[in-house]
Amino acid sequence: MGIVITVTSGKGGVGKSTTTANLAVGLANLGKKVVAIDFDIGLRNLDMILGLENRIVYDVVDVMEGRCNLAQALINDKKSKSLYFLPASQTKDKDVLNKEKVKKLIDALKESFDIIMIDSPAGIESGFEHSIFLADRALIVSTPDVSSVRDADRVIGIIDAKSEKAKNGEEVEKHVIINRIRPDMVDAGNMLSVDDVLGILALPLIGVIPDDEDIITSTNLGSPIVNKEKSLSAESYRRIARRILGEEVEFLDIRVKKGLFASLKGMFK
Repeated sequence: MGIVITVTSGKGGVGKSTTTANLAVGLANLGKKVVAIDFDIGLRNLDMILGLENRIVYDVVDVMEGRCNLAQALINDKKSKSLYFLPASQTKDKDVLNKEKVKKLIDALKESFDIIMIDSPAGIESGFEHSIFLADRALIVSTPDVSSVRDADRVIGIIDAKSEKAKNGEEVEKHVIINRIRPDMVDAGNMLSVDDVLGILALPLIGVIPDDEDIITSTNLGSPIVNKEKSLSAESYRRIARRILGEEVEFLDIRVKKGLFASLKGMFK
């Protein structure tokens, strides 16, 4: 049986879908059979990040409403053959989802895939609740600013209250990914540090992604940066994927231009 990993944030624009795409590819590259699901009904963009927007015929709502079967809607990635994608509907409203249909879909996917990665919509409306309801694990993506961290903290509380595991007296395993960090700004006191973020969220860290213009370029090209060999952000994603699978992997030094650097290695225990 596969495990369900929901990538969420609370606040939009923090890189959640980019994180979902890169980790899904990274896990597939490590030999896992992965399906990435876009639950952002009406506002999908995971398809473009994966470069699969032109291959969509059916979507997740079509499957749940019986207009097609699951095999018809699943799209196999062009390069990572063990990665599949299930797109969100672009025309339906988030309220079209209900827990019974979502559970039936996820249970079917768990029979065929090692990892089901759900790209949660921004905000805390019904679409968000459906995306976290069946999660075994949650990756909380936050940028190192006060508003993003505050929203992430609220999301953590909702996961602990409204997930199926919570209702059964269990706990969803949760980790933090800090995205778009700039050590030069941290050193200048203009950005929260890793310790600041972890102190507020009180969760273990699973990865730090540096601010990187190449991620924007790769997103626009529909080619996840995790496949790029010589890239600090790509290596960060690859190491997160390995940590998800239980490996103990050292955190990278994230260096700053002009010869300055902020070492992150000693900050994580």
